[in-house]
Amino acid sequence: LGVPSVGIYSHEDRFTQHRYKADQAFQLSSEKSPVASYLDIDTIVNICKKNGVEAVHPGYGFLSENENFAAALESNGITFVGPTVANLHQFGDKTTARELAIKMNVPVIPGSDEAFDTVEGARAWIE
Repeated sequence: LGVPSVGIYSHEDRFTQHRYKADQAFQLSSEKSPVASYLDIDTIVNICKKNGVEAVHPGYGFLSENENFAAALESNGITFVGPTVANLHQFGDKTTARELAIKMNVPVIPGSDEAFDTVEGARAWIE
């Protein structure tokens, strides 16, 4: 694509291949656990802003399906390489996704029309 790549990594991942394959790489907070570092939306957005990052491909897991992350990038003029914020909102909630599928005449397996707030409510529906 001819676009320079930027990677982020936790302290624990400082020797991993993705850090060295990127044109630039930035370490996340070493004061947080590796998972907490990769989920720190504000820090990631700040790294992007400080370094002129134009687009973010979130990889898999962590923030790849996070509506708040996509929205934070979008509000800072950074492209989220993935579903739109609206798509993430619609499909991030299984009940909303099911309702949309039904509305679009997509076959769905039998199930409840609403989400359950309690285990007891789910058990009562099953019985």
